[in-house]
Amino acid sequence: MEKRDYYEVLGVSKNATDAEIKSAYKKMAIKYHPDRNPGDKEAEEKFKEAAEAYDVLRDPEKRQRYDQFGHEGLNGAGGFSGASMNMDDIFSMFGDIFGGHGFGSAFGFGGNGGTARFRGADLRLKVKVTLNEVATGCTKKFKVRKNVACTHCHGSGSEDGHTDVCPQCKGTGHVVRMVNSVFGRMQTQTTCPQCQGTGHVIKNKCHECGGKGVVSGEEVIEVHIPAGVMDGMVLNLEGKGHAGQQNGVPGDIQVYIEVENTTELTRDNNNLIYNLLLDVPTAVLGGTAEVPTLDGRAKIKIEPGTQPGKIMRLRGKGLPSVQGYGYGNGDLIVNIGVYIPESLNAEERAAFEKLRESDNVRPSKKSKENFFNRFKRMFD
Repeated sequence: MEKRDYYEVLGVSKNATDAEIKSAYKKMAIKYHPDRNPGDKEAEEKFKEAAEAYDVLRDPEKRQRYDQFGHEGLNGAGGFSGASMNMDDIFSMFGDIFGGHGFGSAFGFGGNGGTARFRGADLRLKVKVTLNEVATGCTKKFKVRKNVACTHCHGSGSEDGHTDVCPQCKGTGHVVRMVNSVFGRMQTQTTCPQCQGTGHVIKNKCHECGGKGVVSGEEVIEVHIPAGVMDGMVLNLEGKGHAGQQNGVPGDIQVYIEVENTTELTRDNNNLIYNLLLDVPTAVLGGTAEVPTLDGRAKIKIEPGTQPGKIMRLRGKGLPSVQGYGYGNGDLIVNIGVYIPESLNAEERAAFEKLRESDNVRPSKKSKENFFNRFKRMFD
């Protein structure tokens, strides 16, 4: 079956903010949650469909790929498939949407009989790369301070490794209450306040971490920057953020890309642009000129009578596409200008005065039309 548009699934516009997307997903997830629709396969599919849409639209990089290329842009790029995952997987992935104590418990539901897991917070990194690094891709290493699993208790939070079933919720992670409403007496499920939805309590807490299962530490993070990345792109490193308490789900690291340009080249998507200024004799007589490239310099041939505004294109001398194999490199585009001298000595002035008498240096009607048409196309 053909997939529906993710924005349509969540009922938001394509320019929706992160907060609007999160709010829309929360409403959809509550509406179609399995505990509210027991045995309803259609509701379960809608629940998974909403989770898949949210997973893509909440992630800046995935959302950018989706906006540009649609569903095809997510193939092999860390896309999410709700149909291939069970409910516990989805609960674990989005446990932070209502406060970080597990998807089911945050809703007041227990999922498919499961309990909540703590989720570690996300981290953000800004990575600066040069155009040369964009051309080839690169790997950066960072030492990151974050919460890591306690080595004494191996992240469990328990001094002896044992936990007890929560006496209040009996290990379910939620408690059931009867409340009076305008519709009569209703049964509701809420997160267990004693165990915070985990279903267990720790009596003998680890003396190193105080029962949290995490301590402050450092980790060297390796970030692979793919070739062709754009300024402002965000790479998501799943599971590399703060460790979750009591062996919970680790957070992610969002890596923000900042492209530094230390060359004479200007980037335009995958193309590179260089403005070449010729002297009058070379533009008139022809010759050669050098232009910078990312891997050195290249010589180009200047035809006699080259006009200002002419564009030359060096195929494949630009940047690769972030989509990878099959898309090819962009081009190096050379915009040609001609430098008109601002001061002349007597000999040079005499030479130009003599040239002014020649019909060949005066623009004809056709040459005027060609020049201004070329100039006009530059701004169309």
